[in-house]
Amino acid sequence: MLTSKRLILAHFWLAFAAFAGALLLGEWQMFIRSPLHAWISNPEWYYRSVTGHGTAMAYVLPTLVAMGFGYFITEAALKRPLIGRAWAWVGFGLAVVGTITAVIPVALGAASVLYTFYPPLVGNPFYYIGVVLVVVGSWIWVALMSVNLYRWKKDNPGAAVPLAMFANVAGSYLWAWTSVGAAIELLFQILPVALGLRTTIDAGLARVFFSWTLHAIVYFWLMPTYIAYYTIVPRAIGGRLYSDSMGRLSFILFLVVAMPIGVHHLFMDPQVGGGFKFLHSVFTALVALPTLLTVFTICASVEIAARLRGGRGALGWIRALPWRNPMMLAIAFSFVMLGFGGAGGLINMSYQLDAVIHNTQWITGHFHLIFGGAIVIMYFAIAYDVWPHLTGRALECHGLIRAQLWTWFIGMMVLTFPWHWVGILGMPRRMAYYDYTDPALAPQANWVIMSVIGGAILVLSGILFLAVLIRGHRAPQIDPGPYRFSVAVHQPRRVPVALNSYGLWLSLMVGLTLVNYGFPILHLLTTPGTDVPAITVGAQK
Repeated sequence: MLTSKRLILAHFWLAFAAFAGALLLGEWQMFIRSPLHAWISNPEWYYRSVTGHGTAMAYVLPTLVAMGFGYFITEAALKRPLIGRAWAWVGFGLAVVGTITAVIPVALGAASVLYTFYPPLVGNPFYYIGVVLVVVGSWIWVALMSVNLYRWKKDNPGAAVPLAMFANVAGSYLWAWTSVGAAIELLFQILPVALGLRTTIDAGLARVFFSWTLHAIVYFWLMPTYIAYYTIVPRAIGGRLYSDSMGRLSFILFLVVAMPIGVHHLFMDPQVGGGFKFLHSVFTALVALPTLLTVFTICASVEIAARLRGGRGALGWIRALPWRNPMMLAIAFSFVMLGFGGAGGLINMSYQLDAVIHNTQWITGHFHLIFGGAIVIMYFAIAYDVWPHLTGRALECHGLIRAQLWTWFIGMMVLTFPWHWVGILGMPRRMAYYDYTDPALAPQANWVIMSVIGGAILVLSGILFLAVLIRGHRAPQIDPGPYRFSVAVHQPRRVPVALNSYGLWLSLMVGLTLVNYGFPILHLLTTPGTDVPAITVGAQK
């Protein structure tokens, strides 16, 4: 029985409201820098929009989805009311206040620093304070996930933690440690400058601290998606999960190897030595392990569903899959985009190949395909699956849901593939203006227009998504019954301690992070003369 429906819905609706605004900003950015639009008179508008788009998509949307879905999992998987609901509302309130606090200076043009903060450029302090408030609100969620699991394990000694809850808490711990890097950068480097207490900043050290968060945050984004892969998809398509243990191992691997990899974003930065860049590149490759394990497990689970539906033959079972089921469409589209995006990631992690595409539109295409594509489409699927249980009303517009998923998939492919191509041709990212009359850029014009069309399709898909959810609040009332997660083929009653707890894995997570980041940070902290003058947004050039 869900007792925190209003709390969960509040998180989802704020997340999707931020998503809607950010989606429109993203399409506007592509349009005004395309051949379809004349050069805007003030390029600051573009960077203002990029900051708002990135902040909403990278911080607000995934954090609130993870929090809302986490509260849902806690009650549905543990089958007991959420402990600390008042504190959960406090965390939500901080997220709301933080979002508003950050948006205002961005809208006023006082914080156009992009979501990566970009020191030595420093914006209005209220932008950073807003981001900090959102993070603090999420830390309350982390604490509540831990408390609820502790109380459940105390009442059920030796029992296997439900896979959904095990993965949910693993994701919360990953986020808690992931966010430390950006928190240190904000609290001890950027905010003192923004508040006027200092006039210089060590930009290289700030980038190292942010790299602590920069790539690991991607695995926090995907945690709800992977939870849906393992605990929702098999049940929704009429099958069973191939292996509960493989699911636990996948989330453990993400917990351990997702953190010490961020310096591969600094391949072109001189402040970190080649040895540590190589070390981070190796650990980046290791992240492929839980992904490959997941692809195998979920494909096996999908095959089980197909064979239960009468599928036969080595590949004939694929025809027996419920292709009109929205969850089946979502997982198929997500895997396709994950495959293309992951292949691009292998190029990003290579020192030699990264030198070719560094800071080009290739990078923009890559992370939009992973996050906006493979991850966000499963956010849609999660919402569709849990909405009847949150509202007590049926989602009957299956045709509209299928149209929304198809348009999101098509739009994302049309958007990102041209970005990859123009990136290979050398087009830099995060530029407010391109002169397409230049012979060097003229061949790229049609590809840029294609991306604008892809963005327009995504806006249409976003409208369809919100329409489905709004209609869901007005649909006929139903009794959806108790929520069910996927059941494994061999559902364990007991699992090894190592697959049912986090102590060993958290130690490895912290230890590997300190090994991979400790020396570069200490070296920069003890090297004199590395500070540079800070530049305030809007300062005269």
